[in-house]
Amino acid sequence: MTDAITAERAAPEPLLSAGVVYGDASRSGAIASARAFTAEFLATAPAVLPGPVGDERVELAQLVVSELVTNAVRHTTGPCRLLLELGRDVLEISVFDQEAAAPVPRGHDPRRIGQHGVEIVVAVCESLTVEPAPEGKRVRARLSLLSEHTGPASASRPRTGGPGA
Repeated sequence: MTDAITAERAAPEPLLSAGVVYGDASRSGAIASARAFTAEFLATAPAVLPGPVGDERVELAQLVVSELVTNAVRHTTGPCRLLLELGRDVLEISVFDQEAAAPVPRGHDPRRIGQHGVEIVVAVCESLTVEPAPEGKRVRARLSLLSEHTGPASASRPRTGGPGA
């Protein structure tokens, strides 16, 4: 008898997914465009879900997208790609960019102006991971679509064991 090794996806196949690439993200209004793309994507959710995604969840998704795309625009060069994957009760938001270094979460400091993006994402999402990608990294946030979810994300270090957050 031979042992078999099977692989399973960490998450089930998405019910709906869509992506967009922002070529020269620093000059093209990528952040506003990504927010609009996210709202339009979630407006299609009733086609695969029992009902619409609540306004609060749409706004949180747009906030997370804004923060992740802003990091890609400000701290990397070249294009970035936004990928949205809708599950039964979760939205996975991924931003791919060409910088290998992971974003560094900073400790809470109410006197600091700016640089709270990762802190915000961790506060509103179930999880935040940074994974190596063929030409850079993938930052993935998992946002519950259930209104009662209020728990903070568990931030994960890059899976390569490299430097970063």
